[in-house]
Amino acid sequence: MPTLYDGFLGAWELLPETCLYEQGDPPRSGRYDIREEGGQLVFTAQWVDAEGTDQSVTFSGPPDGTHVPFAGGDLADALEVRVVSARELNSYAYYRGAQRMVAQRQLDDTGQHMRIVQLVRLPGGHSVANSSIYRRVWVN
Repeated sequence: MPTLYDGFLGAWELLPETCLYEQGDPPRSGRYDIREEGGQLVFTAQWVDAEGTDQSVTFSGPPDGTHVPFAGGDLADALEVRVVSARELNSYAYYRGAQRMVAQRQLDDTGQHMRIVQLVRLPGGHSVANSSIYRRVWVN
């Protein structure tokens, strides 16, 4: 049975020239995989940072807005994944109940490109945003 998030499932390749970063340096390259497993969405990001070092992160959560524990140290202790529409899928990171980060994923009209905007809330109320566009590599 189709779901609202089906259009996000699959593998995505970073288009480095589209990166607009207010915090840190943009990566040289990257790949983003989204799959469904056991009622949860699993997100895996792999990238080569500006210095040429391989990096990766994986996290998961049910796509219904439920807060789930996350071992993010002093940065995040809970995550939430929420399907907003067939073209928007967001995740949120919390620390002690306060929202620290939101990653907004939006599909273009063709479903072949995904823009990710990551907004980080810094101490003192200031926020910074990093955005990038990914091209679909394959459908899950």
